Amino acid sequence: MKLGTPIKLGTPRDWYRRTRAPAPLTRALLSPLSWIWAAATARRLARGPREEVGAPVIVVGNLTMGGAGKTPVVRAVLAALRARGLRPCALSRGYGGSLKGPLMVDAAAATAAEVGDEPLMLAADGPVAVGRDRAAAARLAVSQGAQVLVMDDGHQNPSLKPALSLIVVDGETRDGEWPFGDGAVFPVGPMREPFAAGLARADAVVIVLPEGLDRPNPELLALFGALPVLIVRIVPKAPPPPGPLVGFAGVAKPWKVERALKSAGADLKDFAPYPDHAALSASDLNFLKDRAAVFGARLITTEKDHARLVPAARREVAVFAIRAVFEDEGALDRLLDQALRP
Repeated sequence: MKLGTPIKLGTPRDWYRRTRAPAPLTRALLSPLSWIWAAATARRLARGPREEVGAPVIVVGNLTMGGAGKTPVVRAVLAALRARGLRPCALSRGYGGSLKGPLMVDAAAATAAEVGDEPLMLAADGPVAVGRDRAAAARLAVSQGAQVLVMDDGHQNPSLKPALSLIVVDGETRDGEWPFGDGAVFPVGPMREPFAAGLARADAVVIVLPEGLDRPNPELLALFGALPVLIVRIVPKAPPPPGPLVGFAGVAKPWKVERALKSAGADLKDFAPYPDHAALSASDLNFLKDRAAVFGARLITTEKDHARLVPAARREVAVFAIRAVFEDEGALDRLLDQALRP
């Protein structure tokens, strides 16, 4: 039994269909906006200052609007840098937060409404600098002792000169899905910029394999030519709690969270998708609680969504925590060596 009230998704799933056939009139109306978006992105990148701030910058980004698994990869890269004895700092725009920065995130005092959900989640592991002006945030981080910066979602941001640029790609290619849809640029499709233009600035590709796929699709691999390709798997940090559960998620591809919960063995009775970065209202939470009560279930959500909840609500909602595991850690080490080389 599914939710009786439809919830509008922020990311159309049809964007990720290779054989998607949008209505010709809709495509005709949106195509000029797509051309303007692509041209503005190209112009911004061409004019960017590419500033150097005294510490190497590792950019982790993607070519689509979201949902590739970028933030877990950022956490894994930060962990690998800490394992080397370095002092890395995550660098974020703070999407969804009200504070412009630059500022260092105080994990104990900041809220997702102030600094954004992803920075608050990353701050549980180590230093995070937030700023609409990414270069100013980077300078602040370096002044606070950061030895290397990992810029979350920075592939289309020209403010800093990268020592290493990683493109994260969703490896889901089953049931008609394709990471780049039919290649159309937003708002016609999921691309932030044309595929070839974005790939030309990358040093390596990170493919996030979904549950049930042992290897990437060979046709997908062929798109990246001679670029190094690293394989990552997203695994639960712990099994979901026992008993009936009702899940919810406000991420770019909420259907992936539903699938992951089921694959991890969750007794999932229902699932509610919300738009990416959605801040749940009191009525939203009451609706979810009522829905859980129907099944005698507990609510469960992602770390990112949990960070957006008010403290009282967090105590009532279980967290489905995940982590990114690189299949070949040596390949990641070699790329980091390249980025950290003086």
